[in-house]
Amino acid sequence: MKQYETGFLLSPNLPEEETEKTISQMAEIIAQRNGKMIKQDRWGKKRMAYPIKRFQEAFYVFFLYEGSPDIPLELERRFKQMDSVIRFLTVKKDPRDLVRKKKRGEKPIPKPEAPAEEPVAQSRSSAGEEPKREEIQNG
Repeated sequence: MKQYETGFLLSPNLPEEETEKTISQMAEIIAQRNGKMIKQDRWGKKRMAYPIKRFQEAFYVFFLYEGSPDIPLELERRFKQMDSVIRFLTVKKDPRDLVRKKKRGEKPIPKPEAPAEEPVAQSRSSAGEEPKREEIQNG
């Protein structure tokens, strides 16, 4: 089964009971389609970066779930039918991101040290430039 994350914005002028009802209906769709809800985030009312449908803020909700590809399609079909949903977006999670990067007990990899800067006189000669006349007479 693949993992998906769906985020949607609900209208801020909905009563709290209707907001809860809408969220539970959407979560129920995942269960009906034999999906597994991993995480459900409710951020609450937040100000948006720009107005959408003349709203300055919205109620943010995020679902992280596993299931077949028909689950996000059904969720999006329902979102389009509801006037209370301002925006929605579904993202398929990459399986490589789900693997743990570091095992327990492993030491962190040290950062490579930057090479020390070379003296100016050496960098001139190594760059193929000819030294100045004064340097030749002195040395």
